[in-house]
Amino acid sequence: MPVISRFHGIVIKMYLRQKEHNPPHIHAIYGEYIGMFSLSDGEMFEGDIPTKEQKLIKTFVLKYGEELLKMWETQQFSTLKPLE
Repeated sequence: MPVISRFHGIVIKMYLRQKEHNPPHIHAIYGEYIGMFSLSDGEMFEGDIPTKEQKLIKTFVLKYGEELLKMWETQQFSTLKPLE
């Protein structure tokens, strides 16, 4: 699972896509917490990441939405700049 970015103690990853691995999303890890976030709106749809970090991850997804969706579709991963 490639690491896409790291910021504020959060690691953003994306699994290699499989047919049953939809909708397009990223995985976020924050300490012992994990979550899956939709690329369409940045909302967590599975997981237990605290609210403050969820907001940061949503901001990241909305900022890099096009790049993340392109990675999802092409499976050509790159590293994105972290949030400040």
